[in-house]
Amino acid sequence: MTGEKRRSLRKDHKPSKEVELLEPDEEAAAGTFGSSRTNRVKANKIFNNHRLIKPPAIQQQNQLSQINANTNINTHTAATDDNKNPIILSTQEFPVHECVFKGDVRRLSSLIRTQNIAQKDVHGNTPLHLAVMMGHKECAHLLLAHNAPVKVKNAQGWSPLAEAISYGDRQMITALLRKLKQQSRESVEDKRPRLLKALRELGDFYLEVHWDFQSWVPLLSRILPSDACKIYKQGINIRLDTTLIDFTDMKCQRGDLSFTFRGDAPPTESFVVLDNEQKVYQRIHHEESEMETEEEVDILMSSDIYSATLSTKSITFTRTQTGWLFREDKTERVGSFLADFFSVNGLVLESRKRREHLSEEDILRNKAFMESWSKGGHLIEHTYEPVRRQSLTPPPPNTLSWEEYITAENGRAPHLGRELVCKESKKNFKATVAMSQDFPLGIESLLNVLEVIAPFKHFNKLREFVQMKLPPGFPVKLDIPVFPTVTATVTFQEFRYDTFDDSIFTIPSDFKEDPSRFPDL
Repeated sequence: MTGEKRRSLRKDHKPSKEVELLEPDEEAAAGTFGSSRTNRVKANKIFNNHRLIKPPAIQQQNQLSQINANTNINTHTAATDDNKNPIILSTQEFPVHECVFKGDVRRLSSLIRTQNIAQKDVHGNTPLHLAVMMGHKECAHLLLAHNAPVKVKNAQGWSPLAEAISYGDRQMITALLRKLKQQSRESVEDKRPRLLKALRELGDFYLEVHWDFQSWVPLLSRILPSDACKIYKQGINIRLDTTLIDFTDMKCQRGDLSFTFRGDAPPTESFVVLDNEQKVYQRIHHEESEMETEEEVDILMSSDIYSATLSTKSITFTRTQTGWLFREDKTERVGSFLADFFSVNGLVLESRKRREHLSEEDILRNKAFMESWSKGGHLIEHTYEPVRRQSLTPPPPNTLSWEEYITAENGRAPHLGRELVCKESKKNFKATVAMSQDFPLGIESLLNVLEVIAPFKHFNKLREFVQMKLPPGFPVKLDIPVFPTVTATVTFQEFRYDTFDDSIFTIPSDFKEDPSRFPDL
């Protein structure tokens, strides 16, 4: 494409969407960030002043769809939220929600096989949300036995697991966490045939991606990493070489790491991580041990409940200008690709933290960890046997009637469960994206590759971001938020179609297996 034609592209590009960018993975479904099992306590950025708040307004629903045929509601008008679950806009009866609200297990048993248990009520809650918030454990376990969705969020942005952490019943938190991981595994398995088909149709190539991390927090930027990732794709096999072993909002660990995916291997053997320095490898298991699950529950019960959404409802893309006297659209090379530069406007990071389930001791300990880390200190792994967190004293019983709950004004849903202690914040996110018409790979093809290497959290954030409706071309350079205080500049430096020796996708013969080398994968 000529430079003249390139400059004739639209200068403004305005999609309308909201992205759950900062929490796409399993940990985020609980409303927490990067719950690393190697850390005894997760240290989020701590706030000092708490306040009690009322639930925020339900987002205006504007996309209409048909109600699931299994529901017995007469009206056919419904809206779908970002989780693609129907929210009925009528105030008519919700039989499953009602019997869960009242703790009527017998009636729930008779309804559960014929009703849509993923349906949301006028306040965005599923039956599982209500069961958890009200402490109706028998109803919750029955819903889980029938595979009620755990990752789905209500109008306030909280999942059933987040509400369970607030309520503080350890058994319920554990049950929800296990079901969440089971549903995540099933989702991956369901996507596998489509993913392998897409990889077969894609040419073999080499791709180099550079990552540079920055933060607006003082002292933090100087300890943030950078990385050059090399991706090899051949047939239905992928290899990723990286120097960034582990990166969360708590720590970064450097090394010489290779991640391999073999599409022709059984699902339990497809994903392997190689430590090229230690000459060991680990298969990424889908199943977790009992101890690993219990440790994760301890972390969830002692950490802030976090929800973050990158709102793109008002996003616009405006051509970046260059020059002093004579201003013109900025077009320059990124690597070997000519690209048009755009300013991204209207991105807002909306975050909420809840801590009504934490003791003063928890809060002080988390704050001390965070202060140490932000000053460049290192978190020390304790070797003593951890003391398991006990269930909290349940909150006072609900005194609200079903009629009062379901007829409450939209956006003013009565709060159920433990009284909220929550802090909300909004931060404008400024970004630049460079779009190239010359890049050989399409965004859809990139998404298929990124879906394979999604166990790496920062790649998962990239995958979520590029699913937005971007200006024409391929994003050869872009800024993305990775954590609330950390952003990354991602540059696609080099691309070429190529073929490789099949040995680079296999485990070297002199490597030994170490099942616990990478506990966070």
